[in-house]
Order: sequence, then structure tokens, then C-alpha cells
Amino acid sequence: MASDNHELKALVEGLLYIAGEEGLSIIQLQSTLQDYTREDIEKILFEMQKDCSSPDRGVELACYASRWKLVSKENVFEYAKRLYEDIKAPTLSAAALETLAIIAYRQPVTRVEIEEIRGVSCEAMLKKLQLRGLIEAKERSSAVGNPLLYTVTDGFMDAFALDSLDQLPEIEKPREQQELFSSNLED
Repeated sequence: MASDNHELKALVEGLLYIAGEEGLSIIQLQSTLQDYTREDIEKILFEMQKDCSSPDRGVELACYASRWKLVSKENVFEYAKRLYEDIKAPTLSAAALETLAIIAYRQPVTRVEIEEIRGVSCEAMLKKLQLRGLIEAKERSSAVGNPLLYTVTDGFMDAFALDSLDQLPEIEKPREQQELFSSNLED
């Protein structure tokens, strides 16, 4: 049983690590680790919790709302803050922002329509934006060739802190359009 104990402890620790912030319930652990009883799993969790309470450990095993999770200890916070102060969030190039803006304001929009507006090929940029989870292409247009229709994702909404696309800033019209609009009003 001692070797089983070590194996179970390693499995639970690995699963909790993978689960991250979400953590796992006893029921999730039990349904995943079907070779072990609920009592075995609970015993291991309490052992791990005791092990982690040692001052030479940087993490602790916590249980919040019946979910077990590995969390960093309070004394790690100041150091973590320093670590992340120096890390810059990945930024988007001007071309990526331009492509993203076209999609956000004109969605659903095809690659060809985006390229007509930008005046350059954007296939690679669309793939990059999809990989970052900012845009998606779920549907196809009824136009010739049935091209993909691009829209922004919930990831885009989160990244730009938007509740809806109505919160996007108004687009200024080019001067020629403003002058044409003004001259038509005077007539």
C-alpha cells in the first residue's frame, strides 16, 4: 500500500496542477482515479495539505467551495508581483490591429473584403489572430466560392474589456467624406 500511496499522491498532485485555478472536487478526483476509494483520495489530500504547510514549501493545498487547488503561499506574493512587473504583455502589430479593427467594425467579413480595405494580403495575419483567439471563422458566405466569414471572439471582447461591440469608439470619416457631406448639406 505504501507504493500505492506514493503513486496516488503523485497522481493527485499532477491532476491538481493541471486543473490550475479551477481546482478539482473530490467527485472529479474519484471519477478520474477509479482504482482508488474516496477515503484513499481524501486521506491523500489531507496528507498533502499537511506536507504543504511546511515553511520550506512555496505552495499550499487549499480547499475552497469543496474544490481542492494548489495555490502559492502568501509570502510568495511580493516576489510574484516583481516577476510580473517586468514581463510585458504580448502586443499586436499595427497591421494586426488594423485587421482586427476591420473585422470588429465590419463583421462578418471575408478575407477578400479585408484585403480590399487594407490593400495587402492578410491571410497570415488572420491565422495569427485566430491562434491568439481574437477572431474566428465559423460560417461561410453565400458569395462565389463560399469564403469564410470572420468575426471577433469572446477572447477579443475580454482583451479589450468590452461588453458589446457597441462600446467600440466611433470611426472618424476621412476628410474627403466629411467635406463632401458638409457641401451636400449646404446645397
